[in-house]
Amino acid sequence: MSTLSLRLPESLHKSAREIAERENISLNQLITLALAEKIAALSTEEYLEVRARRASKEKFLHAMAKVPQVEPPEYDRL
Repeated sequence: MSTLSLRLPESLHKSAREIAERENISLNQLITLALAEKIAALSTEEYLEVRARRASKEKFLHAMAKVPQVEPPEYDRL
């Protein structure tokens, strides 16, 4: 485990403290969860960008050609 000294604007610190209290978790846990969530979002974005670069319209059209041309069931219509 690492220790990190962090400077926050008072308003952000106050909001974080209030949310941690409301969620019945420590401020440390709230900040850890928030950072983990942000890292996951950025990592996912990077992963999708890499996958998108490998995309091929030809492969997409080939896959779509396998989908039957039928109307969706009533419950699945917009």
